[in-house]
Amino acid sequence: MRKLISTRYSEGAFNTAMLLLRLFAGILMMYHGYDKLVQFGDRHDQFMNFLGLGSTVSYTLIVFAEFFCSLFIVLGLFTRLAAIPLIIGMGVALFKAHNGEIFGDGEMSALYLGCYFVILLLGPGKISVDGMTGK
Repeated sequence: MRKLISTRYSEGAFNTAMLLLRLFAGILMMYHGYDKLVQFGDRHDQFMNFLGLGSTVSYTLIVFAEFFCSLFIVLGLFTRLAAIPLIIGMGVALFKAHNGEIFGDGEMSALYLGCYFVILLLGPGKISVDGMTGK
């Protein structure tokens, strides 16, 4: 019982928790990115032009973030750098596409945004490619 209410944690617990966070957030987001990647030809003209660069460029950037950056997060490779495009993408999804409705349609975007902020701040942990190479 003491261990359940304790605020202490071991380095192993921290690294395991970061691995689980990276795997869950990364794999689930890769699913969204893969769907967009497969349907690129059909959907790129209909996507929101959130940067003023055109809908095709905006769609390409969100596919890069959701699929490829999520893959880097799952592997733990360039983790903090890979989290930045995902934070931007989820910020746009939350505040532009879902009008900032954190407790409405935008709750999944807000949840992902929080996960990627944690990954950006804490890093990948030692159970990652970055951790194994000493970065």
